[in-house]
Amino acid sequence: MSNVIVAPSILSSDFANLETEIKRLENSAADWVHVDVMDGHFVPNLTIGAPVVKALNKVCSIPLDVHLMIENPEKYIKDFALAGSDIITFHYEATKEKTLEVINLIKSYVDIKVGLSIKPKTSVKEIEEFIPLVDLILIMTVEPGFGGQKFMQDCADKIKEVKAISKDVIVEVDGGINNITAKYCRDLGVDAMVAGNYVFSSDNMKEAIASLR
Repeated sequence: MSNVIVAPSILSSDFANLETEIKRLENSAADWVHVDVMDGHFVPNLTIGAPVVKALNKVCSIPLDVHLMIENPEKYIKDFALAGSDIITFHYEATKEKTLEVINLIKSYVDIKVGLSIKPKTSVKEIEEFIPLVDLILIMTVEPGFGGQKFMQDCADKIKEVKAISKDVIVEVDGGINNITAKYCRDLGVDAMVAGNYVFSSDNMKEAIASLR
């Protein structure tokens, strides 16, 4: 079994019973809990905000991997930092010329890891200068905004490109991950994988998570 980090996305969980769902993940050997934050502007869907992260933090013993799919993330970094996020990842497409400013803002909260994410149409070349400055690069292998989409294999190929620039950065993939697509990503050297439907729709969550590794 590899040491790949598995970060199930609560977007696919039962929102009426989030504490129970978190405990199920912990008992099934999940490494992180992935929290998809969407604003209905940067992506078409609308999900949860900092108050939910704060509530999750009270009942969760594993790291909260918070993925901001929002416009103007700099306005909300403080809220998510104080809510108990362990990793805050924002989108390059939402910041562009402000990217360095947002990286430094997250770094000002010393215990929080900084992540930078790219959509399928964004090349690694566009973010190359920022890769050595962050802890994590999140490669979207679907268009962000909704769960249950089909895995884009050409996007996963960016894993090797990022690894060629920095061996130290954590490379995470998100979108369409199951036991088949996970193997493809592992073969490319991925460090962490987000999975939603595959984990939460499984009859045996522990086995589903283990199969991704």
